[in-house]
Amino acid sequence: MLGICRGRRKFLAASLTVLFVPAITWIYLFAGSFEDGKPVSLSPLESQPHSPRYTASSQRERESLEVRMREVEEENRVLRKQLSLAQSRGPVRHRGNHSKTYSMEEGTGDSESLRAGIVAGNSSECGQQPAVEKCETIHVAIVCAGYNASRDVVTLVKSVLFHRRNPLHFHLIADAIAKQILATLFQTWMVPAVRIDFYDADELKSEVSWIPNKHYSGIYGLMKLVLTKTLPSNLERVIVLDTDITFATDIAELWAVFHKFKGQQVLGLVENQSDWYLGNLWKNHRPWPALGRGYNTGVILLLLDKLRKMKWEQMWRLTAERELMSMLSTSLADQDIFNAVIKQNPFLVYQLPCFWNVQLSDHTRSEQCYRDVSDLKVIHWNSPKKLRVKNKHVEFFRNLYLTFLEYDGNLLRRELFGCPSEADVNSENLQKQLSELDEDDLCYEFRRERFTVHRTHLYFLHYEYEPASDNTDVTLVAQLSMDRLQMLEAICKHWEGPISLALYLSDAEAQQFLRYAQGSEVLMSRHNVGYHIVYKEGQFYPVNLLRNVAMKHISTPYMFLSDIDFLPMYGLYEYLRKSVIQLDLANTKKALIVPAFETLRYRLSFPKSKAELLSMLDMGTLFTFRYHVWTKGHAPTNFAKWRTATTPYRVEWEADFEPYVVVRKDCPEYDRRFVGFGWNKVAHIMELDAQEYEFTVLPNAYMIHMPHAPSFDITKFRSNKQYRICLKTLKEEFQQDMSRHYGFAALKYLTAENNS
Repeated sequence: MLGICRGRRKFLAASLTVLFVPAITWIYLFAGSFEDGKPVSLSPLESQPHSPRYTASSQRERESLEVRMREVEEENRVLRKQLSLAQSRGPVRHRGNHSKTYSMEEGTGDSESLRAGIVAGNSSECGQQPAVEKCETIHVAIVCAGYNASRDVVTLVKSVLFHRRNPLHFHLIADAIAKQILATLFQTWMVPAVRIDFYDADELKSEVSWIPNKHYSGIYGLMKLVLTKTLPSNLERVIVLDTDITFATDIAELWAVFHKFKGQQVLGLVENQSDWYLGNLWKNHRPWPALGRGYNTGVILLLLDKLRKMKWEQMWRLTAERELMSMLSTSLADQDIFNAVIKQNPFLVYQLPCFWNVQLSDHTRSEQCYRDVSDLKVIHWNSPKKLRVKNKHVEFFRNLYLTFLEYDGNLLRRELFGCPSEADVNSENLQKQLSELDEDDLCYEFRRERFTVHRTHLYFLHYEYEPASDNTDVTLVAQLSMDRLQMLEAICKHWEGPISLALYLSDAEAQQFLRYAQGSEVLMSRHNVGYHIVYKEGQFYPVNLLRNVAMKHISTPYMFLSDIDFLPMYGLYEYLRKSVIQLDLANTKKALIVPAFETLRYRLSFPKSKAELLSMLDMGTLFTFRYHVWTKGHAPTNFAKWRTATTPYRVEWEADFEPYVVVRKDCPEYDRRFVGFGWNKVAHIMELDAQEYEFTVLPNAYMIHMPHAPSFDITKFRSNKQYRICLKTLKEEFQQDMSRHYGFAALKYLTAENNS
């Protein structure tokens, strides 16, 4: 930053005071000690009462000078103390009787190693910004619509949360898709001192739909124009951000810039760093009117109260109507209209230093915004090329972006010490439930997992589904972790209907999955697959939580509860839709069983018919599922009867039965107490039986389990005695809960277990 900042001027003035005031004082005293050119001693030993020069007036003068000298010395001591405090703590400003303020140098001590790598040297040349109240809430508005923007905004929020030291209030102008995704994400993220409010972007379309816009952001790219009308009337100021922004500093520094606004300045903007508004990019290039290079609206400081008094709505509408008569449409969405208004009213804008919006488009002047890449504060990926943009420091910017993209969001659930959070009923209930657990219990970790809130990002990729007209559609439901990704393409080839998948991944693995999916022609050609990311936390694989997430977010009346290791037979989707009608699943409590088989071969010629499957069974290429290790799990299916069956047949529940079934979407959820390996499906089938579901085997349906390495959880089950003891304990508690809930009828589960 050019010039000498206020803090440096104060320091210099104080230093000069300390140096020169004592010198001037002593010169004055020394000069005053001469009379007729002769020095007068100030020592009481030398000043005798009988001296002819000694008078009452000279004595009083000497005493007053000594008092003044002591006062000056005391003032200098205080000044030196204040200077030393200023150098060690930075400038602190207090406003009236408000609470304690902090300077931009104060920190919380969180993630210091990463912070040092990312924000070292992030201060401007002048050093300090005006202080922001310690617990002052910073308001941020973001327009977000669709699946991709919902994914992008998470990286922006992570970068803000990483550096922040203040409570935050996000105002999200979102369409129905983004609201569903982000509401679930923030509800399960549970970040202290963060509030989220949503505003329906679809209701705002009529406000801006009359403006033709060629920009890829579409109609949502115009909605920042109506924020004065959309946001609460008592909200005075807000920072407005695009979703493709990455912060490299505390957002409070930007919030503090509001204090620099003067007069009628109501918009804080950074100058556009390309030549777009100069009109010289190509022949006949005719941009909207702008002041010089114009301003970029990726980062905006809005003084809402003043804008409303200025009748901002009328101002931008009149300007847009007039310019559209000749321009016909906008090329850069709201940015064109903001610049046209500023061209007519330049007094409205406070120009922000360009490091508050370093614009990474091709052929921009962004490199002039910083001497060193560590000086910048906000990066704006405002090119359609995003991370592939041309810039000599693009590797640094890309690495900074990827750091937050893959950063563990669970680490951002840190408290702001000294700033009370708003009461959260869900959080309070969770803490109460956890406090009731006995930490000395050997199964404490198992019990605790039931109450763990996992951050969840629904519809991580684009999703489209059109309901079937006959209301018979079936969604395949499954869950998986990173080591099963290779099954996705095969399942999509075998099942053409909608799929709902819950993926248990870390933040970094979620990005690996994204790259894998975007590089797959098979997956990218399928838009009826819902991918829901449940982020890793804790030491257990929350298998039943994952199943519940996938079940909850289906769009069809029926669902096929499968596992990711199984390939359904070709044509199973259409066969199940016909079976739903044939067996009147809409009006009866039925669970349709799809018989399960397995192969031990990694390369398998998949059977295309029941006859071919029976032949492979006879040849020993296929087996009934788990016949050699867990016969009880699927024995009630009665495979001997299935071989010759031509019509559906009913079977009875037996202990440890865990078939794969088709049910209505309103069936009970899986019990979350069962994690990792063991009893997770058995408990669910038991509850279906307790609710009087009929188990009906489909005669011409089948699925085949593909071989894979043993999971980590089954390895723990086999090797850890305490794991098996806790699983047995949880199973007994579940059976007791069933008896209490379903009464006398549920006693058979205890009897069956004892006899098995």
